Amino acid sequence: MSSIDLRLLRYFVVVAEEGHLTKAAQRIGIQQPPLSQQIRALEKELGVTLFRRLPRGMELTESGQALLVDARIILDQVNTTIEGVRRISQGELGRIAVGFTESASLHPFIPAVIRAFRQISPGVTLAVEESNTSELVEALRQNRLDVAFIRSPIGNAAGLKMETMLVEEMIVALPATHALAKNKRRKSLPLTALAEESFILNRRPNSPGLYDTVIAACRVAGFSPKVKLEARKNLSTLSLVAAGLGISIVPASMRHVQLEEVVYLNVHQAPGLRAPLHLAYRDIPQSGAVEKMIIEARKLMKLE
Repeated sequence: MSSIDLRLLRYFVVVAEEGHLTKAAQRIGIQQPPLSQQIRALEKELGVTLFRRLPRGMELTESGQALLVDARIILDQVNTTIEGVRRISQGELGRIAVGFTESASLHPFIPAVIRAFRQISPGVTLAVEESNTSELVEALRQNRLDVAFIRSPIGNAAGLKMETMLVEEMIVALPATHALAKNKRRKSLPLTALAEESFILNRRPNSPGLYDTVIAACRVAGFSPKVKLEARKNLSTLSLVAAGLGISIVPASMRHVQLEEVVYLNVHQAPGLRAPLHLAYRDIPQSGAVEKMIIEARKLMKLE
């Protein structure tokens, strides 16, 4: 059956349903003689007689009746496959793998993008992965992720495209028992007030962009931060802050992590102390689903 032109099967089904060559030709939109030739070509290909020619029409033989059952199944499957492929191309079906950093997941922008995408593409299977920027970039390169919301990577970004979605402030996280946190009316402090503090930062290999941003901002402010501890994730960092082991500077979205032992304050007089959020994806033609995700992110970016 694989060598048979699907067009011949379609013609056969129409003739079988109409029981008349002229009526079938009108339905298909061709002349009757070419249609008759196509039916004979199909019979020759199969080596069987499919129709008995009657004075006023066409009647299926037993072989023709058997072929009609299978032909309808084959054509239905082909139509279903074609429709599925088209819907995948249009981003209505398929699968998309999305990654984001821990701090990015706490910003309302990320769930807003995913919610908007889900509304327009409910048939697409969505897989999500939370990790640090370095691991997300590597997952993109290895085709394990389609898009990723990341902080600023350091080093070679060849083969990737990055679009800045937003830039948020960075804040200081202090132990609730810290002297700078005891004044309940204080909402902000200058970066220089942290010059003698013990810093707890995310490990640079995991979040190189944010790590370097903090170091650079402190040096512009006139001091080199005393980095006493490093953690793999922001939540681990905040746990160490809560334990009173030091202070940290984190993206403002981390303020959503409410810990009784941690107080958050804004930081002023801190040029460059910002945390950008980028949308990263491979620099290749994208699937329909990925294109839709990118478009929805761009739309929401304009609202930020």
